[in-house]
Amino acid sequence: MPWANAHELRPGYLELRESAPETYEVLWKVPARGANERLGLFLRFAPDVEVLTEPVGGFQGGAYIQRMRIRRADGLDGTPVTVDGLDATYTDILLRFERGDGSVLTHRLTPQAPSYVIEARPGFGGVAWTYFVLGVEHILQGFDHLLFVLALLLVVAGWRRLVHTITAFTVAHSITLALATLGFVHVPGAPVEAVVALSIVFMAAEIIRERQGRRGLTARRPWVVALIFGLLHGFGFAGALSEVGLPQTSIPLALFTFNLGVEAGQLLFVGTIVVIYIIIRRLRITAPEWAWRLPPYAIGSIAAFWMIERIVGFWG
Repeated sequence: MPWANAHELRPGYLELRESAPETYEVLWKVPARGANERLGLFLRFAPDVEVLTEPVGGFQGGAYIQRMRIRRADGLDGTPVTVDGLDATYTDILLRFERGDGSVLTHRLTPQAPSYVIEARPGFGGVAWTYFVLGVEHILQGFDHLLFVLALLLVVAGWRRLVHTITAFTVAHSITLALATLGFVHVPGAPVEAVVALSIVFMAAEIIRERQGRRGLTARRPWVVALIFGLLHGFGFAGALSEVGLPQTSIPLALFTFNLGVEAGQLLFVGTIVVIYIIIRRLRITAPEWAWRLPPYAIGSIAAFWMIERIVGFWG
């Protein structure tokens, strides 16, 4: 079930770096399933591309990483790169092509378009759009982060307080996303993911307290809770971004647009929930007295499952 694993839809990463005229170092990173199983994704180059060294790979940090060296007369410009098996998944591949002159081309391979003909001239627009879309996709596929935001919406009363709370969450995870991605702070990914799930359990309990007339910390100081847990969630965003890497010549642009994409996806989610709420209010749907318990208990149960699963995964 896709909701049972909040980060099942992780992107892959393909780096082509020109190390000598017409010669390229290949780094191929495929998302792993467990300790020794990988997604069935396989690289395919044009027939006139010569493999100089046999692929060498192994599992590392939640991915299968493979390296090799290739060569093609006249370079790779204008040649196709294909990922076989991508059309049968929900995974994207970030392609990063670094030429000998330092210029960098980035592109996303998707299940709908698993092949790409390398362009002759890279541009900053391609980098910006690629990382913006990655940010949007990550937040919309990161069901744990969305559940946390949903819980905030259910606890915080009043538009002004809600805006302040969402702003605090945004500022906080933007800070830790930047610090972790740039290497200033390092936090192990597995414990972070477990505590992220725990933060959602906490928020579910806060919803119940509020409805029972016992104002918790979130109801009294929502921006404080959003700020604290936002710092934590930022490490989760950074973990996803580190899996695909940043273009070395465009790090500020890629980091900024990825974060912008995360915020755009978050605002899209919040806007959708608000519209649904307005529609329900206008339809004047009468729900039984106990119905208010369904959202917090559902949120808390799913988050508790994630927390246990991730803690068990420490020793998996």
